[in-house]
Amino acid sequence: MGASVSTPASTVKAEAATVPAQFGNLSPPSGCPMHQETKKSSYPSECPMHKAESPAPAPAGPVHQDRAYEFVECPMKAAREGTSDIDPTNMMPPPNQQPAPDQPFTLPINREESKIPRAGTDKNWVYPSEQMFWNAMLRKGRKKPLSVMNIIKIHNRNNDQAWEEILKWEALHAGECPCGPSLKRFGGKAKEFSPRARMRHWMGYELPFDRHDWIVDRCGKEVRYVIDYYEGDINKDSYQFSILDVRPALDSIGAVWDRAKVAWWRWTS
Repeated sequence: MGASVSTPASTVKAEAATVPAQFGNLSPPSGCPMHQETKKSSYPSECPMHKAESPAPAPAGPVHQDRAYEFVECPMKAAREGTSDIDPTNMMPPPNQQPAPDQPFTLPINREESKIPRAGTDKNWVYPSEQMFWNAMLRKGRKKPLSVMNIIKIHNRNNDQAWEEILKWEALHAGECPCGPSLKRFGGKAKEFSPRARMRHWMGYELPFDRHDWIVDRCGKEVRYVIDYYEGDINKDSYQFSILDVRPALDSIGAVWDRAKVAWWRWTS
């Protein structure tokens, strides 16, 4: 960096040594250090040098979450700065905070911080703004999205409620994770009905209108939760709208045991 100083390397030429013929077959005595093999240094097995390098940590979540707090603290400044990077976790463009063409009114771009801890950080996940919701609904083909303010309040309440239900399950493992769980990533699977939802449908119940899979970090262990969203009556005070069915996915012996244990408690209570 900047000016640098270098010194030319000196060149040393090795001259061949002439050995008389009568000494050509002689070898050094057995006690000579030349006959002793160089001992390889060995480190204790617990030495970090013998341990495999740990893999690089997985991304803590979508890249746009790193900038989300700018829209919590100063949304106007964050909107002016903008970003054009592609999110490597889902190969999607950054959140669109710009008004859509022919948008009839201005929508807020401030974002609300949730109470859901974000894995790998000391921060919480941040909910989208009303402008982001509007643009997302247009992208999905809804030409005239209405009541964005109410929709985003319902959305935020649904997520808060889902996390509250997950914490009830995670309470079974408070001993192994005293610091508490955090949300690592999530994804929507609205058209991929869970086996439990299909079974309920066969029994005459309605199918859920949405499904999410949340990956929870239980102090280093990934645990998947399945969340089915069913329509319910809206509470105008709390904006609670959905009936949630939250449970660990049946993809491990531990999850099967948790489900069986809770089912027994409910049956016998």
